[in-house]
Amino acid sequence: MGFEPPQRLARALDEQYGKAAADAWLGSLGALVEAELSAGGRDLSVDRVAAPGGRTSVVLLVRRADGTPAALKIAPPGAVPDAERAALAHWNGWGSVRLLSPPDAAPGAGPGGGMLLERLHPEVSLRSLPEAKALLEAAGTVRRLWVAPPEGHAFETVAERTGRRTGAMRAFAAGDPELAPLVEAALAVREELVAAPVEELLLHGNFRQSKVLSGERAPWLTVGPEPLVGERAYDLARLVRDRVEDLIASPGGPATARRRVRKLADSLEVGQERLHGWTLFRAVESGTRALAEGRQQTGEMSLEFAGWL
Repeated sequence: MGFEPPQRLARALDEQYGKAAADAWLGSLGALVEAELSAGGRDLSVDRVAAPGGRTSVVLLVRRADGTPAALKIAPPGAVPDAERAALAHWNGWGSVRLLSPPDAAPGAGPGGGMLLERLHPEVSLRSLPEAKALLEAAGTVRRLWVAPPEGHAFETVAERTGRRTGAMRAFAAGDPELAPLVEAALAVREELVAAPVEELLLHGNFRQSKVLSGERAPWLTVGPEPLVGERAYDLARLVRDRVEDLIASPGGPATARRRVRKLADSLEVGQERLHGWTLFRAVESGTRALAEGRQQTGEMSLEFAGWL
């Protein structure tokens, strides 16, 4: 089939992996899609490519041989599709999109690690709802994901994932003395939080409103996990920063941000101080990473938000 990857994906892969690696993977994508459509006797036909799509994978809306709608997700190896597959298999549709292909890379999982998923409505996420309603639905959805991880799991921990990112944060702050106090505050609060872990649950890892889509089996289901094991406050921290562009444009943005921390902590029985701390760390980490990748506006908004905390 003739295949044109979404431009949003192409730009994001350039930023994350570099142009040479991104072009190499995108150049192989047409052949990879063809192989995935027939892998393990799938016999899939393509309705269309989901666009604008995400920043880490391509999703094709497909039909199985019996006409049942599904979605085929193909991601580069750097996106850690095996971890996503393992988490979806463990949740088995409880609060998340259902995995239709085998949970491992055995026969039936495509040659490029493609995942066959239940089809949701990619054009309808929680961002289509008013903010208060969206946060309420988000809270009700994410709490379903917080279960004990499977025995012998290979998921990384919150301490491990955040620890891998501290070096880049320090390096960025060294080149921008004005940001150094904010970065040091974020790093200090992380040290306190990981030194006293409070729970070990399977987390989505990148939970926000755009990762919750409308479905047929349930009103709202999560997609696109970057799973890890740790405390619920870490998972909520990205949700606190949702619609940051609206908060920045509002004169009441700082008060709204702090109020979100309180409301989400209370509604989900999460420690407010821990949620505040992880929100600060994740906002600073995200902001410095965006600036390093040349995403100036995104980085500046995240860091302004962090300054409010």
